[in-house]
Amino acid sequence: MSKLFCFGLGFSAETLAARLAGDGWEIAGTSRDAAKAARLAAKGYAMARFAGAEDVASVLPLLEGTTHLLLSIPPGDEGDPALALFGDALRKLSSLEWVGYLGTVGVYGDQGGALVDETVAPNPKSKRALARAAAEKAWLAFGEATGVPVQIFRLAGIYGPGRSPLDKVREGKARRIVKPGQVFSRIHVADIASVLEASLAKPNGGAIYNVADNEPAPPQDVVAYAAELLEVTPPPEVPFEEADLSPMARSFYADRRRIDNSRIKSELGVELAYPTYREGLASLL
Repeated sequence: MSKLFCFGLGFSAETLAARLAGDGWEIAGTSRDAAKAARLAAKGYAMARFAGAEDVASVLPLLEGTTHLLLSIPPGDEGDPALALFGDALRKLSSLEWVGYLGTVGVYGDQGGALVDETVAPNPKSKRALARAAAEKAWLAFGEATGVPVQIFRLAGIYGPGRSPLDKVREGKARRIVKPGQVFSRIHVADIASVLEASLAKPNGGAIYNVADNEPAPPQDVVAYAAELLEVTPPPEVPFEEADLSPMARSFYADRRRIDNSRIKSELGVELAYPTYREGLASLL
């Protein structure tokens, strides 16, 4: 039996897990939150809390028999926590056939608004982007050392049920911040699962995939469309220079790039269910 183990069985990983469980896969994984781990265990998944070294002993037994490993935990100060704490155990895991690392297009840094495919060298500047790029390299090195095919999935901004501009508009938290020339790429969580499923069926060690939809778009346009769907007045536009943003939120606007998603189509044969934010938001409505 195929077994998927997810370090960090969160929004994206859970969407994939639900599909695979329906096809008879065994599912196991971790969550930092004990209540969420209990909720997922109630679905029949083998779960353990993992928030640090103190939880290693409870996680190790669940790794046994893992054929496919998905990594969805952000790196910390000491690198990727799964590799740091479970690297030896994973190297000895003879059943392992596939490893997928969920990263971020943030590793590309600022590209001046250019179209970015997977051949473009990462240009991380922020601390978190530098840590992500280092984690990618570490997992690719793991693949080279073990012979297990490791794939890197660089995700654009994720949205989906319960986590979209529609929800922010409904809650009165949406903002239309305008910075001329700024666009962001995004991806529906269901399309992330489709990309991962395609890779499971066609492993390609060392491959890197941009996971984004077809249309990078200004964030204020996406919020306006969400308001239009909900038939409410959109929030007013706010110039970026006047916006009260946290340092982290402001840092996202420092990078300009448009993500090229051609490889997931040409190599994995993926046909996006939600090729732009319009289809994605309409489906969520």
